[in-house]
Formats: sequence, structure tokens, C-alpha cells
Amino acid sequence: MNKKVAFYTLGCKLNYSETSTLGRLFSNAGFDTVDFTDTPDVYVINTCSVTDNADKKCKKVVKEALKVSPNAYVTIVGCYAQLKPKEIAEIPGVDMVLGAAEKFQIIDHITDLTKNPKALVYNQPVSHANQFVPAFSFGDRTRTFLKVQDGCDYSCSFCTIPLARGASRSDTIDSVIEQAKQIAASGVKEIVLTGVNLGDFGIINGKRETKFFNLVQALDEVEGIDRIRISSIEPNLLTDEIIEFVAASKRFVPHFHIPLQSGSNKILSGMRRRYKRELYADRVAKIKQLMPDCCIGVDVIVGFPTETREDFVDTYNFLNDLDISYLHVFTYSEREHTLAAEMSGVVPGSTRADRSKMLHILSDKKRRAFYETQLGRTDEVLFEGDIKDGYMHGFTRNYVKVRTKFDPVLVNELKTVGLANISPDGDVDITESQEILVH
Repeated sequence: MNKKVAFYTLGCKLNYSETSTLGRLFSNAGFDTVDFTDTPDVYVINTCSVTDNADKKCKKVVKEALKVSPNAYVTIVGCYAQLKPKEIAEIPGVDMVLGAAEKFQIIDHITDLTKNPKALVYNQPVSHANQFVPAFSFGDRTRTFLKVQDGCDYSCSFCTIPLARGASRSDTIDSVIEQAKQIAASGVKEIVLTGVNLGDFGIINGKRETKFFNLVQALDEVEGIDRIRISSIEPNLLTDEIIEFVAASKRFVPHFHIPLQSGSNKILSGMRRRYKRELYADRVAKIKQLMPDCCIGVDVIVGFPTETREDFVDTYNFLNDLDISYLHVFTYSEREHTLAAEMSGVVPGSTRADRSKMLHILSDKKRRAFYETQLGRTDEVLFEGDIKDGYMHGFTRNYVKVRTKFDPVLVNELKTVGLANISPDGDVDITESQEILVH
């Protein structure tokens, strides 16, 4: 019988795309991919290290894995593995740790599945992670996360990603188009473009060869893909030409996720962000001018060093006044080897938690207000196969989450539906007539 491998992914969409690529490497080597609880011979845990909580999750996953399969060979990859390999190697039950430059050679390193008394560590300086490795997620028939860019040349004072993933580098447009065609042939209806700094796409072998807008133009011509979604893009890289193109696009959907991090220019400066809040407001206004129903998501960090009550109120009021749709709220946590970790003016943990709670409430209010503007309309929904309390879910082009009674015929189908009302769970119910029109 083939050996069995199970994967667990922590963190961002980019990690999910890379986990799928690791899965294909194992499949080509004769392994069968199984569920986490199916007593695998090998566990591969792909880690994140954006917050302390992500580190703690890694340790917990290892512990739970060994409860299921005590003799399994446990390998840790990802950002946490690059940043703190020695710390990971000391976690009981871990057999191997692979850094950023080594993770895609995982099959070469796993030569013997014998449990090690001491974890093997393969971890070169992050400068060795200088080659772009294509990746896209596989297994979800509805959407695929397609990695087109990796690494980051920015130096935000709170962020360890450049230390974990290295310098900005990209795939070629021709390669991305070929992968998009493969994805289309598999029956997937939606591609989500991912990267560490997606808008910086175009650096190949250390030189800028093209730009993100050129990729957007090329992907819009790929037949067989109904939707393309941009996962996240820095406000200073979200140009007018990108916004204008998406507004008129055949495939790119009216949904942007744009990191803000703070609504205070003082805090933005301390974070070493490359814009001020005025530019951010301009980008939102431009989007809404051309796409009034566009969904706009926002990343924001609370509790950054020196953030006073007045700074937080500035951020809250700025976000409250913006025509945005939802927030992803992050509580600041100190990360080793970052400038912010050495800064004075530390915000107490209880204050960080209070501010996070306030912004989560604001996010719920913003999302509901956005959904209410969509009620009474008809829109195209891509239905997914998950079931919760007898309901299945899907998303409109502009990222409104819709629910309806589960029907297996609807899985991975695009259907035009009426948006009737907001459910107790906060999703949108379709019209009671259930008249779903064939796409």
C-alpha cells in the first residue's frame, strides 16, 4: 500500500496554494493524500507567523496530529519554519523543519520516515529563496488560489514577511496564463490571484520585466474562467488603470481587498507604509465612482506602538466614514527582528483587545449596511458544496454571501438569483420562489 500524507495549512491564501503544490509533489512520489484524522504516515504543516497566535496554533496542530497518529513523521514548512527553525525543532514530535528555500524539495529530504530523536533542520538564509515557484490550490471545484508573486521588497516596521519569504519575485505572464488554462480545463469557475505583494507583480530574476496591470489584461482574455478575483493589493499600487479596467472587465469581479492598517497618518508613518490616508480615501472614491456596488474589504491593525486613544479614534472615524464593506481586524503583536518591536509607547494588551472589539463591531455594521444595499436585486451566485445546518452557500460577483437550502445540483454552478433578505446568521437569503435561472 502507498504511504499516506496529510496536510494542515495555517495562514493566508498563498499558503493554501503552496500546500496544494506540495500535495502534488507527494502524489507524484507515490503517496496518497488523506484527511488529518486518517492515521497518515506523514504530516506536513504549512505555517504562518504573522502573529504570536499563529505560532501557538502550529504547536497545537502538532500535538493533535500525534494524538491521531503517534508514529507519523511530522514536517513543518512555511513562514514560521523560516523564522524560528530552532524553536520549532524543540516541539515534541517534530521530525523535520524546512525553510523557504527548501520546502519545495521536501520529497528529496524525506528519505526515511523513522521518527527522529532530534528534528532535522534544513534552513538557509532567506536570500537563498530567490526563485519563483508556481503554485495553485487544487481540490475545490469552485475556486482556485493562483500564486503569481512571492516575497516583498517593502519594509513595514511591524512585518516579518520579507524575513520569511525573501525579496519580491514573480512568475512570467506566459506561465500564469498557461496555469489559468489548466485550471479552466479542470472545471473551476473562479480564480483568486494571490501573492505576498500582489500589486508588485513583474519582477523576474531581480529585474522589473512587466507590471500587474499587464497580467490583468492578459488574464481577462483566458477562455473558460468565469471569474477572476484580486485577493489583496496595496493602495499605492492600485492604479487608476487597474480600477478602470476591472470596471469594464469581462472576468474580473467588482471586489477589492485593500490593506489600510491605520487611519492615522502618524501611525502610518511609524508603520513605514507607503501612503497616507488621503490616498486611501481617493482609491475608495475612485472605485465607487466607477463601480457603486463594488465590495471593498480593509485590513487594519490596532494597538501599534504609540497608538493613542486619539489615533485610534481617528482610525475608527475614518473607517466609519468610508464607503467600505467589511474589515479584517488584526491585533498588533510584537515580532522579533522588526523595528516596531523595539519602539516605545507600547499599548497595553487589554487596550488592544478593546479596540479590536470595537472594530469588529464596526465591521459587522459595515457588512450589513453593504448587504442591505443589494437586497431586491438579482445577481449571479457561484454556489459551493459546503453544508451548514442544511444550507449551502455561495458568493455574488461582488462578494455578498448568499445561502439557500442544499441542492447537490447547484454545487459549482453559476445561477442568477434574487437577493431577498438578511438571515439571522448575517448571510443573504434568496427569494422564496427559489426560481433559479440557468446561467
